[in-house]
Amino acid sequence: MSAESQIIKDESARSTGGLKTDEMAADRVGFRGGKSHGRIPDFFVVGHQKCGTTALYLMLKPHPQIYLSDVKEPRFFVPELLSPGGKLSKLDYYMSLFAGASREQRVGDASPQYIRSHTAARAIADLQPAARIVAILREPVSFLRSFHLQMVQSNIETQKDFRKALALEDLRRGGRRIPRGCKSREPLLYSDHVRYVEQLRRFHTAFSREQVLVLIYEDFRRDNEATVRRVLSFLGVDETHPVVRAETKPLKAVRSQPLRHLADSARTARLYPAAAGPLGRAVNALTPRQLRSESFRAKWRKFVYKTPDPADEELIRELRRRFKPEVVALSEYLDRDLVALWGYDGID
Repeated sequence: MSAESQIIKDESARSTGGLKTDEMAADRVGFRGGKSHGRIPDFFVVGHQKCGTTALYLMLKPHPQIYLSDVKEPRFFVPELLSPGGKLSKLDYYMSLFAGASREQRVGDASPQYIRSHTAARAIADLQPAARIVAILREPVSFLRSFHLQMVQSNIETQKDFRKALALEDLRRGGRRIPRGCKSREPLLYSDHVRYVEQLRRFHTAFSREQVLVLIYEDFRRDNEATVRRVLSFLGVDETHPVVRAETKPLKAVRSQPLRHLADSARTARLYPAAAGPLGRAVNALTPRQLRSESFRAKWRKFVYKTPDPADEELIRELRRRFKPEVVALSEYLDRDLVALWGYDGID
């Protein structure tokens, strides 16, 4: 066992008084359904989205001393994003996601929505006071452009024009112009996501500084392996274990929302019949078998999706001026010159 591993083990023992953390967590929330078949995670990858959390998840998952659930984003500590009364909203089911972990493994939850939540940091600390937290931050404008693209592709956002989507923020804050597919207005309040210092302070208030690792997305992109080894060291596991680079597909822009919705409905009916709606079941039933081949689906995807349009340079400059104070504050907070790294030093 490494010195870092022993430190983490000692921290956990001190915080639990010798009891297993998941047993104490169950007591705190009143869950005592007999013997618990699961674990409360030891570490949390808390986001942001579109900042490399999926790649980090994929690169950590094969490590023999780490256990990450097959459900990449349980989102248990952001209950407003879960279906009321659904399985994932119940502590016993959440814990069961990690039941396959051995006692020697470090268990993790990678839900990037946690960093934007006003309550997740405290809720995590209440359940697992010895938790280790990994946050990833990205240059604000590239982050929001990519996040908006994902929201459109996920059918959460219906306004495909980024500038127009930003202009809708005030209306949406008042509960208007919320798309049907959006459970919560919070994801579509794009500018609110760039409150990096406030978000980090919530976790630094709930946990000691030593328990929170802040990564910069651009560092991760430049050297995947070095960043992952830094995370392994932070988690107290073998940092010399081979690291395999994970490739994630670049996001495409949606060419046609109705066609995308039609395709997704049919795909759900094909892969998850119980979750399919009438439209999806009908389209899937009427689709000839030869049209379900991978070659046809590849052609269909080209018809539904397209390469994103070039960035609106005027909008980029406007947003960089808006977010520069946040970048300056974050640089001071982390004691690192992100103003220069992210190219804000030439912004007036």
